[in-house]
Amino acid sequence: MSDWVDVAAVEDFPSGTCRTIVSDEVSIAIFNINGRYYAIENKCTHEDAELSSGKLEQDVIVCPLHGARFSLLTGEALTAPAYENLRTFPVRINNSWIEVDTEAEWNAA
Repeated sequence: MSDWVDVAAVEDFPSGTCRTIVSDEVSIAIFNINGRYYAIENKCTHEDAELSSGKLEQDVIVCPLHGARFSLLTGEALTAPAYENLRTFPVRINNSWIEVDTEAEWNAA
């Protein structure tokens, strides 16, 4: 079952930025990388740090707490101290709105 949630209008979500939503007590960070959108659980798998406040390096997010790196494309943990992958979520554009499916878990890693 799908539960698509509006994140922002495409025109209000510039490249290189992040938006967050909370669904069923899960914080989800959505990133715009050159017009492609990626959604991950907004919590480092190493420690309880919000990844939305981390440094974005192309398609990688760097945890602000201990520097673990994660692929936004797949959720894969790329460097220690994180070894568990992130949960990722499907994103689509519907009538000029970015939406995230908060029920489906998609993890390509």
